[in-house]
Amino acid sequence: MTDTSTSTVPRHLGLILDGNRRWAREHGLTVMEGHQKGYANLKTITDYAFDQGIEYVSAYVFSTENWNRSRDEVKNLMKLLLWVLKHELENFSKHGIRVRTLGSKFRLGKALVKAIHEAEEKTKDNHRGTLLLCLNYGGQQEIVDAMKQIVANGTPEEEITADLISQHLYAPGVPPVDLIIRTSGEQRLSNFMLWEGAYSELMFTNTNWPDFTSEELQGMLVEYSLRNRRLGK
Repeated sequence: MTDTSTSTVPRHLGLILDGNRRWAREHGLTVMEGHQKGYANLKTITDYAFDQGIEYVSAYVFSTENWNRSRDEVKNLMKLLLWVLKHELENFSKHGIRVRTLGSKFRLGKALVKAIHEAEEKTKDNHRGTLLLCLNYGGQQEIVDAMKQIVANGTPEEEITADLISQHLYAPGVPPVDLIIRTSGEQRLSNFMLWEGAYSELMFTNTNWPDFTSEELQGMLVEYSLRNRRLGK
């Protein structure tokens, strides 16, 4: 097994958690059981990532387009997210993980919005690593919301810069995404971190998310360390 402890690792890792439903079908399980297994694996992978020196992990858990899924699936996903934010706080704190959410609070419901606020408040002093749950998140909507804030502030056109837009994103203090990994064989961003991921390295795997292992992540981190990231220079 290759040791990545002395290699260059991404400061910010983005994860597109694809394949929970496919995994469930392959194992004769319900869609919800697939999502539950996906969350369990997110805990495993996030813990490993922080052990490797990664500071931020952004996980695409529910997109603005996911509202188009069946009513039952959306309802169960919201229940799962609410459970995570209410009942996993002790586990997050035990492992030194700060929890933040990125996305619009619109349509989430009062109970979930309250749980988000409480989770962020109770874990804000944890410093081992930050888990950003991209919930009701869309990269295009994030840019639209940033521009709306800038316009509402009365900023003159000539003062609008890329840096100013960055300051109005959902998490302006979080660094750009260095590496984005998508599982389950799809090779597209699907509206994930469009601004923050402008210079991200991209990696794809056919593995469904619940089967994605720390060993596979380790191999990708080794590959990442070997890439020449010129960032346009």
